[in-house]
Amino acid sequence: MAEGFLPLCRQDMLERGLDQLDFVYVCGDAYVDHSSFGAAIICRLLEDRGYSVGLICQPDWKDPESIKEYGEPRLGFLVSSGNMDSMVNHYTVAKKRRHQDAYSPGGKAGRRPDYAVIVYCNLIRRVYKHTPIIIGGIEASLRRLGHYDYWSDKIRRSILLDSGADLVSYGMGEHSIVEIAEALDSGLQVQDITFIDGTVYKTRNEDDIYDAIRLPDFEEIRDSKRKYAESFRIQYQNTDPFNGKRLYECYDGALFVVQNPPAKPLSQQEMDDVYDLPYMRAWHPSYDRDGGIPALQEIKFSLTSNRGCFGECNFCALTFHEGRIVQCRSHESIVREAEQCIADPDFKGYIHDVGGPTAQFRAPACQKQLTKGACKNRKCMYPDLCPNMDVDHSDYLQLLREVRSLPGVKKVFVRSGIRFDYVLADHDKTFLPELCKYHVSGQLRVAPEHISDNVLREMGKPGVSTYNRFVKEFQKINRQEGMDQYLVPYLMSSHPGSTLDDAIALAEYLHKNHLNPEQVQDFYPTPSTLSTCMYYTGLDPLTMKPVYVARDPHEKAMQRALIQFHNPKNHRLVREALVKAGRRDLIGYGPKCLVPPENRRGAARKKSGGRRL
Repeated sequence: MAEGFLPLCRQDMLERGLDQLDFVYVCGDAYVDHSSFGAAIICRLLEDRGYSVGLICQPDWKDPESIKEYGEPRLGFLVSSGNMDSMVNHYTVAKKRRHQDAYSPGGKAGRRPDYAVIVYCNLIRRVYKHTPIIIGGIEASLRRLGHYDYWSDKIRRSILLDSGADLVSYGMGEHSIVEIAEALDSGLQVQDITFIDGTVYKTRNEDDIYDAIRLPDFEEIRDSKRKYAESFRIQYQNTDPFNGKRLYECYDGALFVVQNPPAKPLSQQEMDDVYDLPYMRAWHPSYDRDGGIPALQEIKFSLTSNRGCFGECNFCALTFHEGRIVQCRSHESIVREAEQCIADPDFKGYIHDVGGPTAQFRAPACQKQLTKGACKNRKCMYPDLCPNMDVDHSDYLQLLREVRSLPGVKKVFVRSGIRFDYVLADHDKTFLPELCKYHVSGQLRVAPEHISDNVLREMGKPGVSTYNRFVKEFQKINRQEGMDQYLVPYLMSSHPGSTLDDAIALAEYLHKNHLNPEQVQDFYPTPSTLSTCMYYTGLDPLTMKPVYVARDPHEKAMQRALIQFHNPKNHRLVREALVKAGRRDLIGYGPKCLVPPENRRGAARKKSGGRRL
């Protein structure tokens, strides 16, 4: 057995003196014992509570024998696709197969199936008919109720039904998984575990469901886009652990899937305890021969400071998964982990990140959230920052100072996203100059996403005027400090609300500001985001107003090409888009033109096989 790692095979279990495990964790990722990997957190947490756990990572889903590695666990199977939804892991937004998998040995693709949670659970059920199965992680969490599935382009049932599992542990599962383990260990039957926050269960008895909102039936949301939008709105308004209601939906008039309210956020002490567990901070040595696990490389020397995000961008699944209430670790816990990084033989003096979903969020948006939760019908940061918000960078700044002052640390980078509107709202102007001076490596990544206020409204992002103010402030500070640093804007094409005119406006903005983005992200309709609901229904579920959606692959290609209009490979598509939008004025050699006119002589030569005509 690899010393210090959790069991990865039967021999490891036997060497620990065990003949049966309490839990077997089946995972679509390779085994990396690091706190950035959900499987490691859950397994180490259960081990800390006295339960024995072994992992089956990337089993052969075509062979039932692969699931028998340890025999039947005493309490149950835990199943996750890994750190990513398996379909996002496998396919680009154009639904083309990816050639690499950063969570597999050597980055090799093909080590997990599509819809991994469903496949793994069905594999387990072929062998162990009655053993409890609890599913969790991002794939199960975001598919916990009826949902739109982009890859099949249809409404799918709750993953609880298609997988044959007994429970979903959704969101960040530390609280719920311990309560599930204790309930099973006490002798409760899994079908009787209906009372734990952060779980989803199924029942045939509607009378047992109390204090709950009944969502539209599955058949209704399957057959009506408007009904789906209405159901999604109710779900979106009940994602808070303090004011969220129990929800349920009916299938075939007889079966009910019930979502209990979200689990309460971790206290700072609880979060410290989770990150202080004895992780090996490495991939399992059995992967050395394949070159290890690429996903560990970037995060091995990164420090998680917080979780949760009150930014609430519409295209982000964090609201449904981690929630809006920010939780953070203590400085002492983060410094202890930094010291572990420094002691690592591979450490070169650089901490790659100190952050989380949004780097500078180190507390809830306001104190009310800790007792009454986040507002149901008001976003914290859109359309403007809530006047009750506590805008304060002082704690995060102090944390950065402490980490960068540690002996052996040359530089501490901030590579998590920062909210530039939050920066501008802080009356204390210390943060941005210090960020630029000590924590930027020449380029600071920010995410305006677009410049059209029409699109930004559907994204739930601040208007372009706010971004422009931040750009000016950033440039001014760098001039004052004599530093040659740049902003790298993340941009998204084809988000709901974006027309060709909006895409052209973005291209003009980039041209005017001499920006040439190398990376562009097409909007990807992943499960359980508000933007995905817009994409499928053509409605904003919060207002029920129609939203323009670019679904035609050719139009999406034109919108993407417009953002990278500098690239000669995109000129044909850009010209086509400009002609279609009646913007021929942007074709030519003038100072405002995006692309040159078509080279008809060159086109004719190419058509004739290169011969002169």
